[in-house]
Amino acid sequence: MRADASPDRPRAKEYSTTPVADGSCAARLNLPASCDPPPLDRPGRQLVWAVFGGTGHMGRSLVKCALSRGDLVVSVGRLFETNVEAMSEAADSDNFLGTLCDVRSADSVERAVKMVLDRFGRVDVIANCSGYGVIGACEDQDEHDLRNQFETNLMGTLNIIQASLPYFRKQQGGRYLIFSSTSGALGVPGLGPYCATKYAVEGLVEAMLYETDSINVKATLVEPGLVRRDEPDSTVNPLPTWGHFRIKAASEPYVSANSPALHAKRMFQWLGDKQPTSAVKCAELVWQLAHCSYPPLRLLLGSYAIESIRDRLRSVTEELEDWKHLNFPIAPEPFEGEAETRDGHPVQGLGTEVAET
Repeated sequence: MRADASPDRPRAKEYSTTPVADGSCAARLNLPASCDPPPLDRPGRQLVWAVFGGTGHMGRSLVKCALSRGDLVVSVGRLFETNVEAMSEAADSDNFLGTLCDVRSADSVERAVKMVLDRFGRVDVIANCSGYGVIGACEDQDEHDLRNQFETNLMGTLNIIQASLPYFRKQQGGRYLIFSSTSGALGVPGLGPYCATKYAVEGLVEAMLYETDSINVKATLVEPGLVRRDEPDSTVNPLPTWGHFRIKAASEPYVSANSPALHAKRMFQWLGDKQPTSAVKCAELVWQLAHCSYPPLRLLLGSYAIESIRDRLRSVTEELEDWKHLNFPIAPEPFEGEAETRDGHPVQGLGTEVAET
């Protein structure tokens, strides 16, 4: 699946300098050279994007970045969040089209994909930035909360893939940029069902990649960590929210200020709009992903994502080593004429048979 292990490929570069308007140079993050990212002076061919969740803070930044680089973009906003007129005002360009969609509905997603094809004749990149989460203890989240999260995050992703994959197959190529989360690799107290949806998305996309490798379909799971919103949300919402998360009131067992179930809520309240990772810089890297030749399966964005997932993998590895002596290997066959016994009786287990009497 990956082609970045070749010894002939240049080593990764952490950053480069790019001239800016005043003639000075500013540091710019770039994908590793092993991915074969687009040259700084030649972005490659013009791509057609469909950005689902294009009205969220990450989607907005990605739409703006792609348009600024000359790509063609259809921004797909959420039905209850915005309107087409507001989206058109935000990006008045012949290269842009705004539309609305409910990713939970397969018919709605199919109409959005058809709109991209009708407007630009093809689709090269599909980015799914849509998402929904409820902050609250697992015990406090009811069936409605769970279904909304799974239908938006998991079924929404599957609806997008199923609606677009036939076109990618027909044109023998295409790219998915699916926004997952660090919550797709580790459990976060206060985000249990949300984590479950992201774990499911990761498994879905990884399996799909094996199934579609022969038709040159590539996919990357983008895992951002603590991304700062590009601009304040102007939507008036009577519910207590933070980004695409709804904060649910804690029940009596979890109201203590030190309750682990309030970890996610405390973290968001403490950070406010001071998250360490820039949505604008994330969008730049994701744009490069669409134009590179050898995209990774996963792209972690931000130091929080790197460190938290590294710690999680280290913990899993250490636990595996601690318990590997219980891996139940097949028992060695007894020497001829011998039988494994315990207290004078044959032992039944892996690799042994109990003789019939």
